[in-house]
Amino acid sequence: MDDDALMDYEYPELDPLPSKIEVEIIPPCDPTADERLYHICIAAISLVVMLILAILARRTKLGKGQKGLPGLLSPVNFLDHTQHKGLAVAVFGVLLCKLCGMVIAPNPLPFSTDSENKQNWMILALFYYPALYYPLLACGTLHNKVGYVLGSLLSWTHFGVQVWQKIDCPKTPQIHKYYSLFSSLPQIACLAFLSFQYPLLLFKGLKGTEKSNATEDLNSSYYKDYVKRILKKKQPAKISTSSTEKPKLTQRIIDAVKAYIYTPEDVFRFPLKLAISGVVSFISLYQMALLLVLLVVPTLQSARMGVDEEIAMVLSGFKIELSPDKAEVVRIVVHYIWCVEVSYISAMTLACLINLAMLMRSMVLHRSNLKGLYRGDIYNVYNCQRSIRPSRPALVCWMGYTSFTAAHLCFGMIVQTMVFFLCLLITVFLIIMPVFHGQNLILFKLLWSMWPFWLMLLLAVVLQHITARFCFIKKTAGTRDLDNRGSLFLLTYLLFPVNVLIGVLLGLWRMVITALFNIVHLGRMDISLLNRNVEAFDPAYRCYAHYLKIEVSQSHPVMKAFCGMLLQSAGQEGSAAQRARDAEEGIQLVQEKKQLRVSSAKRARGHWQLLYTLVNNPSLVGTRKHFQRQTTESFLNGSLNRTAKDGSKKEAGTKEAEEAASN
Repeated sequence: MDDDALMDYEYPELDPLPSKIEVEIIPPCDPTADERLYHICIAAISLVVMLILAILARRTKLGKGQKGLPGLLSPVNFLDHTQHKGLAVAVFGVLLCKLCGMVIAPNPLPFSTDSENKQNWMILALFYYPALYYPLLACGTLHNKVGYVLGSLLSWTHFGVQVWQKIDCPKTPQIHKYYSLFSSLPQIACLAFLSFQYPLLLFKGLKGTEKSNATEDLNSSYYKDYVKRILKKKQPAKISTSSTEKPKLTQRIIDAVKAYIYTPEDVFRFPLKLAISGVVSFISLYQMALLLVLLVVPTLQSARMGVDEEIAMVLSGFKIELSPDKAEVVRIVVHYIWCVEVSYISAMTLACLINLAMLMRSMVLHRSNLKGLYRGDIYNVYNCQRSIRPSRPALVCWMGYTSFTAAHLCFGMIVQTMVFFLCLLITVFLIIMPVFHGQNLILFKLLWSMWPFWLMLLLAVVLQHITARFCFIKKTAGTRDLDNRGSLFLLTYLLFPVNVLIGVLLGLWRMVITALFNIVHLGRMDISLLNRNVEAFDPAYRCYAHYLKIEVSQSHPVMKAFCGMLLQSAGQEGSAAQRARDAEEGIQLVQEKKQLRVSSAKRARGHWQLLYTLVNNPSLVGTRKHFQRQTTESFLNGSLNRTAKDGSKKEAGTKEAEEAASN
């Protein structure tokens, strides 16, 4: 390295170096709202709330003549697309924030300070916190005013104590003095939403605008609107002469940007688990970015501030002489550490932006896949014939899909930050800084020493493209065909060794592109990182494919619209019969036969409609008695394979004929 160039170069003004680094020691802080006492009280209150809700749920079921366990055991209907999703999303957000803090905290449970058995307490905490926050979600299950009051009290208590503790102890010795405060911001936001939502539901219930019908899912107009949109006759597209032309570059850029922007549609609503997955993914991205920043950046800043003149002696021990002036060496080292810090922050910011873009793209692709499967377009989604019906692996994947999404995003964020940081370091220290300083051009000197080789490869590629454009392709009457085939074969033979070397470079470029693509999409589960023929070996995509099976088979809008119409017609018949029984006895006797005829005709029509709809329902084929004796080959995509059935009938008839002939 040229010493004169290093001394003449003016480095950017950085923070002045203190003579002595003052390390701020954050003592452990105990808030006035003691954590242990708070959890003992809130656990007891939550238990009392659960008992009250269980009694209300039992009375509600007994009043409707239903038997069995209370419906409160099901906190929310995850297969209902029409319900309010805010309560479930907020509770899942609180749980995720609590999990992030629990993993890093020295004591996972506030009831014990035993650090030797932290692993056992961690396992217990994984079940304690879901049970603790379960009443926050269960209070909205019954659609009852008492439940809304209890939910308001619980959410206010959690929110008030959380804010109280953070005001008392904004600084903690964990990782960074403000890490606990920043990591709890999403949790406080979710609790604030619950504290606002439950009083709003109570206010609507007092006004009578809150719908408390348990079958609101089937009575909702959303499914009917979806069916109307499907059955609506579409206007034929106008055939234009320019339809075969390629779109312009600006139009292609606009279309590419629109593919990453999710715009809501009135006739399509996301399933509840997908909505939860979206919010959970965003919170996971925030928590992981916060952790990556506070783990590394303060350390780099401390290292930069702690550089003194002794660094020159350390470098000389490794035979590195940056400058004879020790003060100049300090400036150079500080500048290099500052470049490392900027590269790391840039890499993490790039990873965050990419994951946000991937999250938006996933929302668009989720909607496309669901609408395609609703139409029965199985090949476009799965690239193979699959049965859209529940199964044991599909149910397991459906239960864990939201959790797997958060885990994959966190892992992808870590890998992306590391790879982007390494790439930026190589770019900064081997390309940008050597060019900016005019020194240490090692990479450029190496590439320049091989200029005859690069020139040969470039000329070979250009020669092949030019000859393919002007010599070996002829246009005749709007068609294209090969020309000068002899010269083409000769050139192919002569350029074989050169193309081998070009192929090596293409192989390296292919490896780089494939690695970057997989790293960028590592946090996504809706696309496979493998070839479509072996995508079943990708566990993340396999989980997503099974998740779609459960959603489509159990929450198809057309199926729910038909079931709602059946329930509505049955309710109308019941109300008509009740009005007829309340009429005068003479009129009832006169009109009895006519009513029976009308009701029997409606009942028969409803039975035939139900039979016509359910005869090919994939989820009910296996439960029919006369189909249970069929083999697996008799079913195709969950429906009865008519050809296989006819073949089995013919084989059975042949066997009977042979037995009759032998007798």
